[in-house]
Amino acid sequence: MRILLVGAGGVGNAIAKIAAKRSFYEAIIVSDYSLDRAEDTVGWVAKKHPEAAAKFSATKIDASSVDDVVSVIKEHKITHLMNAVEPKFVPPLFEAAEKAGINYLDMAMSLSLPHPENPYELPGLKLGDKQFERHADWEKQGTLALVGLGVEPGLSNVMAKYAQDYLFSEVDEFAVRDGANLVVRDEDGNEIFAPSFSIWTTIEECLNPPVIWEKDKGWYTTEPFSEPEIFNFPEGIGPVECVNVEHEEVLMIPRFLNGKRVTFKYGLGNEFISVLKTLNQLKLDSVKPIRVRSANGPVEVAPRDVVAAALPDPATIGPQMEGKTCAGVWVTGKGKDGKDKSVYLYQVADNQETMAEYESQCVVWQTAFNPVVGLELLANGTWSGSGVLGPEAFDAKPFLDLLAAPESEGGYGIPWGIQDV
Repeated sequence: MRILLVGAGGVGNAIAKIAAKRSFYEAIIVSDYSLDRAEDTVGWVAKKHPEAAAKFSATKIDASSVDDVVSVIKEHKITHLMNAVEPKFVPPLFEAAEKAGINYLDMAMSLSLPHPENPYELPGLKLGDKQFERHADWEKQGTLALVGLGVEPGLSNVMAKYAQDYLFSEVDEFAVRDGANLVVRDEDGNEIFAPSFSIWTTIEECLNPPVIWEKDKGWYTTEPFSEPEIFNFPEGIGPVECVNVEHEEVLMIPRFLNGKRVTFKYGLGNEFISVLKTLNQLKLDSVKPIRVRSANGPVEVAPRDVVAAALPDPATIGPQMEGKTCAGVWVTGKGKDGKDKSVYLYQVADNQETMAEYESQCVVWQTAFNPVVGLELLANGTWSGSGVLGPEAFDAKPFLDLLAAPESEGGYGIPWGIQDV
């Protein structure tokens, strides 16, 4: 397996660091629009894991150019493209992998477009639609596009599959719930607004109409931040208010699993929601370029890109961050014994621990380990397939077993849990 890792930002950097401890691949080519950033990642691997250094190299790439990506694929004899950049780059990277005839993985899917007339009732173009519509072509080609394999979507989908196959005889709802007690402080110890994940992606998720799926209704939409509820997260995080947010799980799980309802709610907090609403009111969430005067004359720039540039890079805020983040899925229905059952399957990441071992803040680290586990299962033949598939299309137990097994026994040593709700 020869992997082209596209993107050496927070998540891409963490993917390389986690993979450096594994041996299932022949080579990992770390690529980025900034060669310096890709080389920094490879340099960290060489310093911390010199035994793996020969397998890593860095190169520059233009993720927006299909031709450039195909050229890099051919030059390095790539077998798997791992997309670790923002979802706006999904179309060219997905197309490049298909054109080159190789396998593809991502953690966030092709973007949505709201319904032009009834955005808060009906879905328009849904997350992942542009990829799933290519399923037959990938299947005919005999290559695999394993999409949505981050933490959410990704691990949450794997856990939903595990719950259906091993814990439940009938599922009423797959309710993905994400919450944290993370705090970022400045040099003086004051709490600051610094999103722990790409603000570009966060705006896309949080301001688009959230999607809900019900067996008798199919997919439908609602208002952003609707249906607030308090969910009590495990391992000391505690109660967090969660609201409806657009997310891939709701578009993926119904394609492969059998439940009556699928939802996604995110613990944003009042301050975060207020900031997002303000950005929306000021049209600073727009991706359409506007003309701006500058010292060097007028330039065109997308307001959302300006917001992203003005905020701290999520990859760099780890030393200023404290707390834990939790991702998981709350499943309700009938257990294998036919009795009512309600459990939350989850994984908690502690920023202090991820910074100590990987020098990666916990949110990007928690996203990053899942595609590495998936790649290893593909490399050893435990998972196999062709077409455009989500992680819930595969057996979940080998994934969760490999994830939790101690490193001394060949696993990743990353615990996950189940608690009654």
